[in-house]
Amino acid sequence: MDFGFTQEELDFRKEVEDFVKGELPLDWDDRAVCWPGSYGTMPQMELEFQAVTRDFNRKLGEKGWHGLGWPKEYGGQNSAMKAAIAGDVLSYYRAPAGGVAATISAPTILLVGSEALKREFLPKIAGGEAGFWLAYSEPNAGSDLASIKTRAVDDGDHFIINGQKIWSSGAHVTEYAWAIVKTDSDAPRHKSATLIIIPNDTPGVTIKPIINICGNHSFNEVFFDDVRVPKKNVVGEVNAGFYNVMLALQFERLAIGSGAFKRVLDELIQFANETVRNGRPLSENPQVRRKLTTMAIEIEVFYSFYWQSAWMQDRGQVPELEASALKLFFTELGVKLANTAVDVLGPYGLLDKGSNWAPFGGRVGMGYLDSISGPIGAGTSEIQKNIIATRGLGLPRER
Repeated sequence: MDFGFTQEELDFRKEVEDFVKGELPLDWDDRAVCWPGSYGTMPQMELEFQAVTRDFNRKLGEKGWHGLGWPKEYGGQNSAMKAAIAGDVLSYYRAPAGGVAATISAPTILLVGSEALKREFLPKIAGGEAGFWLAYSEPNAGSDLASIKTRAVDDGDHFIINGQKIWSSGAHVTEYAWAIVKTDSDAPRHKSATLIIIPNDTPGVTIKPIINICGNHSFNEVFFDDVRVPKKNVVGEVNAGFYNVMLALQFERLAIGSGAFKRVLDELIQFANETVRNGRPLSENPQVRRKLTTMAIEIEVFYSFYWQSAWMQDRGQVPELEASALKLFFTELGVKLANTAVDVLGPYGLLDKGSNWAPFGGRVGMGYLDSISGPIGAGTSEIQKNIIATRGLGLPRER
């Protein structure tokens, strides 16, 4: 298994880097605060950055980079490795890209969606003109999605949907809900739900903000009151929604910002080299050196999972277990990196955004708070460990 890059891939990486450096605002890094492996500080979720986000994603669409991993017949390059390279570079520069539409919805539509659904949504996604949010979790259904209560009643060519979703990241800044709804209450739990696309501007959809621990509006609660949705918006088969969501979750667990970890580590190393404590650079402190070295090793381990997953996809293999391992390592690494950053920066690391004394614009303090969201979203760490144990190691399910 060779993870070396071809010259074409190296040239592509430079092209993406040059593009990002030329297109992001000069003050972007000072304004946009985000933390790797987390869900509450993504700039593309915040209203104040929507002008930049939409313009940047439209330009990505013009380059054809939203669909790098798609089949060529749908405008892609059929290269998961190029998609992984682009994701690595974009996340390193904290670019407002990599949303649900291109990384989760489009791959699922390609695999199980109707031809009509592909014709309607893939061009919009490829052009960076359609944003999606995940309408999975409900007040009493999170890891156990089979317990959802949002109902869709058959009404001829439409479904009438009633219910509530919560922790709906980006619902206020996107156009469509990628929703799982109950369509047959009498069927077995895992054969009773359907995956369907709901336009946000449909009458009866109400979106209310939830302010997260960092003080940002990234989450929402969404209510559906007699919302009429055409059946042509069903993704896959009716009542097969649970299985199609499990498929979509694999893509979500693979769609991660790898470069963001390397960026924070580079900043911490620079800080340690430039900061003098007790007459010596902080980088000469053995404890600081050990902490940064540990992070560097863990990030390299993470990269091995990351490139392996792309390598497998390009060879027609399905990285199901690898996706869970990658997601588990990715989000837990976000917590470890936050703890390490606070240890290295000391009390200054806990200062909030806006403080004149906060290193990195308060990113570490925000990240320390936000990092706890990573091991919960897209399937908790406990869920990932269960998947690895049962499907990977063949261990029995807990009775």
